[in-house]
Amino acid sequence: MIDTPLNEFALIKRYFTRPRKKAFLGVGDDCALLHVPPTQTLAITSDMLVQGRHFFPHTDAKRLGHKALAVNLSDLAAMGAQPTAFTIALALPTAHAAWLADFSDGLFALADQYDCELIGGDTTRAPLITLSITALGYVPAHAALRRDGAQNGDDIWVSGELGDARLALAHIRNEWPHQAPLTRNELAQIYQRLEQPYPRIALGLALANLTTLARQAHHADPSSPPSQITHACAAIDISDGLIGDLTHILERSACGATVNIDALPHSIALAKQPQDIQRRCTLTGGDDYELCFTASSTVRHTIEKLSTSLALPLSRIGKIDAQPGLRLVDQKEQPVIFSQSSFDHFSDTP
Repeated sequence: MIDTPLNEFALIKRYFTRPRKKAFLGVGDDCALLHVPPTQTLAITSDMLVQGRHFFPHTDAKRLGHKALAVNLSDLAAMGAQPTAFTIALALPTAHAAWLADFSDGLFALADQYDCELIGGDTTRAPLITLSITALGYVPAHAALRRDGAQNGDDIWVSGELGDARLALAHIRNEWPHQAPLTRNELAQIYQRLEQPYPRIALGLALANLTTLARQAHHADPSSPPSQITHACAAIDISDGLIGDLTHILERSACGATVNIDALPHSIALAKQPQDIQRRCTLTGGDDYELCFTASSTVRHTIEKLSTSLALPLSRIGKIDAQPGLRLVDQKEQPVIFSQSSFDHFSDTP
């Protein structure tokens, strides 16, 4: 079979046009039209993936389709929003049928998992593959998990494990000569974490629901102090590294934090590595797409039960405090000096 290039409209019709499910008007017009439920707020996020900056040219197209949407759904998860729809702007050097078939398969497999409908977009030719997705979701008006909600005394939690994606990137680049060897299964695991992350939608929805229930309880008993009625106070997805992303919460919430770096969850593959690699990957690695969130210390048991019900590890890694800035300590509460910064798109730091 000859993989011949397609024109723009054949490309859209063959790979990105599907029967409309939820949108009042979807692909095929100048704009899509959506109904917004009266009790909900519309959450909107956009992310771009650029070849050579966010992924390698040889990246599997199906995994790339998955990741292009996953990084956007991860933002919705961090707000506690239920995904509903997305648009995609796709720039390609050439439109090859085989690549597009795999890419759209990966894209729609994840979209279907969360009943998230493609409602429009754009295509064009460009020197490098560039993928830009805007995702939309619904969250109850007062339940969104914002970055500015952290309070003094809150626990800091992270989901899953950190650092595997950065370890995979280092392995591909042969970046660290002292990196310990990994088995074939371990390599497959860390490569999947880099190329095919899974957004923590169920966790985000559960945290938003806890917040809704807490507010309802407060309305029933207005004398309850705020520290007793706020469950999930602030959240962010870890895309650029824990230090950088947690700092966004601290800045928006006008507070500080102390983090126990020995409490950071990581895989067996990362545990094999020297301490400096472990710390660099878990603290500043990026591409984890786990959730970092704060919650009142009074609801630790609730969060632990949530971890069990979701079959998702949730690790308590530190505490919000009043002193500005982020402090790192070890398990003996001794200060740890760490100078590496998180990922920045306009920095040469990997």
